[in-house]
Amino acid sequence: MKRIILFLILNLLIGELIYAQAIQNFNKPERIKWFEDLGFGMFIHWNVDVSLGVVISHSLAGASDEYVQKYISELPGFFNPQKFNPDEWAKLAKLAGMKYVVFTAKHHSGFCMFQTQTTSFNVINTPFARDITRDIVEAFRKRDIAIGLYFSPEDFYYLYQHNIPIGRLQLPKHFPVNNSGLMEYDKKQLKELLTNYGKIDILFIDGPGEGLREFAWSLNPNLIITRDEMKTPEQETPDTPLPRPWEACYTMGTDWQYKPTNDTLKSGKDIINMLIEIRAKGGNFLLNVGPKPNGEIEEEQQALLTEVALWNFANSEAIYFVKPLPVIREENIWYTQSNDGKAIYAFVLRNSYEDWKFGERKNFVLTHIEGNEKTKVSILGYKSELVEYKKELDSKIYLSATSIGLVVSAVNGQRFYTNYQWPNAVVLKIENAAFRSSNIPDDK
Repeated sequence: MKRIILFLILNLLIGELIYAQAIQNFNKPERIKWFEDLGFGMFIHWNVDVSLGVVISHSLAGASDEYVQKYISELPGFFNPQKFNPDEWAKLAKLAGMKYVVFTAKHHSGFCMFQTQTTSFNVINTPFARDITRDIVEAFRKRDIAIGLYFSPEDFYYLYQHNIPIGRLQLPKHFPVNNSGLMEYDKKQLKELLTNYGKIDILFIDGPGEGLREFAWSLNPNLIITRDEMKTPEQETPDTPLPRPWEACYTMGTDWQYKPTNDTLKSGKDIINMLIEIRAKGGNFLLNVGPKPNGEIEEEQQALLTEVALWNFANSEAIYFVKPLPVIREENIWYTQSNDGKAIYAFVLRNSYEDWKFGERKNFVLTHIEGNEKTKVSILGYKSELVEYKKELDSKIYLSATSIGLVVSAVNGQRFYTNYQWPNAVVLKIENAAFRSSNIPDDK
């Protein structure tokens, strides 16, 4: 009986150890901190099927042999993005405040957007005949944007070539760990990507990474692996903060790759508010663009990124090198705190420009902020001295440390649009103040 009990206890301990390892992040701690401070990145989905405006890769899953064969044999002949200009992409990302990029070097289809010795199903064997991955890496690196690559281990082309039904993790052979040929194939491609393009900072493994993540770290121990090692929710933000690090991945419309019809784009305000919420909850925001078949980023997506750029130009201090507060929001106000704890940032969200009009004074009670005689409040991007064209208007910020919280009175005086109808969040910077977990004043 004692042996049985001992055996059960031992198995329980082993199970707990395996579970602990499963949830542990094996990225280097200092690299995790570096990644968290990046905050905001550009995701780029682009594949050989962009010419059809179809969902990237997934139309192959469950498709007929005729469809798969046409996809493989015909679509590379249409890929010729004559207006591809990665320097323009990188400039737009830099202006928008994006600190890293993640490009789909190989999506599930198996088509390689890089020069490879492993397969002829790659971008060199198209009319364009250029290593797009190299061009993108070099362009973004020139702008001091950290380089990330997306890599799918599954590879529908490989499955088709080896007479394995194409699907998403539905058969044992879909997993490289159960398919030695696929594992070796993936490792050769990863080695090309991690050794032929200079330093790669981030790897996004979209699929089963067992055996591959370890191989990637053997080539580059400082590599940050996001998906496969951390939570990377798609098209949703968790209701409550997740343990850091984590990364939310969003499209601007309803699809990852360019979708020419039947699409609805988010507004610039939507995207800015998502950035605020994700950062307040301690996550990174990876926002996707889907280039057109001709190589351009569509005008509508460029316009949205420009609106984000304008907001970030004034308010970036509150987005980077910050951490979440124990209480992340109260009503329409979200919070972040600088890593050194010297500043708290309060993002005042607005449903429209009318919520806090240009030149209008508004009063706030920040019930979770405890002020004192040294507390200082300012508006990021605005000096709070003059309001354009308005004479004798008092635009000074007033504050009072009270038992119910920090009371702030401020004027919205930053003019971003000719018609004064800028609808996006105003950010208060609060210095020499403390956070209090309860919004109920202490009894004196």
